[in-house]
Amino acid sequence: MFADRTAPGADVPSLWRSARSARCEAKACQTGKISTAEAAAQSHTARDAVVQTEQSKDAVQDFQQEVQIDYTGLLSFLQRVEDAVIKELNKNWKSHAFDGFEVNWTDQDETVLCLHTLSYPEAQDQNLQVTSVSWNATGSVIACSYGRLDDGDWSTEKSYVCTWNLDRRGLNSQQPDLVVDVPSSVMCLAFHPSQPSLIAGGLFSGELVVWDTSRTEDPVIWRTGMTDDTHTDPVYQVSWLPGTKHRNHARLLSVATDGKILVWREERDGRLALAEGFAIVAQQVPRSTRLKKVAWGGAAVGVTSLSFSHFDADVFIVGVEGGYSLRCSALAQTRAVPWPGGSVPLRAPAEFAFSPHAGPVYSVSCSPFHNLFLSCGTDGQIHLHSMLQTQPLFALQLSKKYLFCVCWSPVRPLVFAAASGEGEVHLFDLARSMQKPTVSLKQSLKDCPVYCLEFNTKHPRLLAAGDAAGTVKVWQLSSNFIEQGPREMSHLEQLASEIMD
Repeated sequence: MFADRTAPGADVPSLWRSARSARCEAKACQTGKISTAEAAAQSHTARDAVVQTEQSKDAVQDFQQEVQIDYTGLLSFLQRVEDAVIKELNKNWKSHAFDGFEVNWTDQDETVLCLHTLSYPEAQDQNLQVTSVSWNATGSVIACSYGRLDDGDWSTEKSYVCTWNLDRRGLNSQQPDLVVDVPSSVMCLAFHPSQPSLIAGGLFSGELVVWDTSRTEDPVIWRTGMTDDTHTDPVYQVSWLPGTKHRNHARLLSVATDGKILVWREERDGRLALAEGFAIVAQQVPRSTRLKKVAWGGAAVGVTSLSFSHFDADVFIVGVEGGYSLRCSALAQTRAVPWPGGSVPLRAPAEFAFSPHAGPVYSVSCSPFHNLFLSCGTDGQIHLHSMLQTQPLFALQLSKKYLFCVCWSPVRPLVFAAASGEGEVHLFDLARSMQKPTVSLKQSLKDCPVYCLEFNTKHPRLLAAGDAAGTVKVWQLSSNFIEQGPREMSHLEQLASEIMD
């Protein structure tokens, strides 16, 4: 019933394929050659035509002739508004709303940038502080002195004077171009006004030293040595006085808390000899009836700072530890009370005492543009004084801590800077505000006190500041702080006269 069987396979032809093959024909490809022919451009033929806005002179004249002016109505309108217009013009003429306003179409740079942060790691490792900064005569080299202004045995520690050339291509912010080892703490320094390589420093020991930075082996070229003429207290300021015989010849001035202001001359044997001197003595200081006599006890009054008038070379202002600022004269001939020792008799220069701060004065600065000066001290206040009256023109409470330095701008009559114990550099523009700083710059993140600052007279955009952390910051000022307005001098004079009145 069941058996294997093999059946032949069935073949079904494809009608779809045969039908499609029947319709296929040989044809040219789709991208065959496209026939082209040259022909003239559409814009080949051109002709002149008047634009839509052109008119003939005759048409313009006809248009003007068609304008009719109602002169009678215009006259009536002007007569009606005459009184009101004159009243408003008189009000505008007497208004002071835009006094001092000057149109300036140039873009202003509003930001203050930190260009460099300079330091000497070896000095920082010893916890030394930047006590002073100074720019050289070319404005390209910045120098700083390392020492200590807080508690500690200052006299037994060595310190350093460091310089950086900011124009040098390979500037290393942590490697000074020159490092001078000093056996005593350097409290202050100052570059020579015309010889870029000379720099003078005042030491904690009371000695003065002058270094020549071009001599790498032994840079010391003059020093006072320890004599009867030398200061017996730390030197807190040193300045160069221009000579009268030769442009590059200058004498050196120093002030210290022993109450002496000494002027030194150069000697050939590398020694600084005392040329003349002054002494601030309590008994010879002019006193106002408002001042307490008990504040003037003792003989010597410690001098902390000095600034010469820019209008009278014989007048200078000194700040003292008792909180007073004193106007002094280099022409004074009165002998100071007998001073022990010394090769030169000392004179009493004080002529006028100004209203005091509540603590020692740390810095004074005479204005380059007016008979005014600034002072600051441990009470955290800035006083603006006229040299002609006792009371300050204004007193500004800037800091809850000490103010260590104040300095006028060399190019803007209304701008000055102050260094605070809270680690800030304050820039003031009196044209904007007399109550608060225009810009406050954070010098240190650790709120270390800023001890010193100095404007660069050759490059007005640069301001250097040194702090207790051992760093020097070079700030680039904005255009607002260096470009003097055309009415700025009159503004300063008006400001002083209005306050005095």
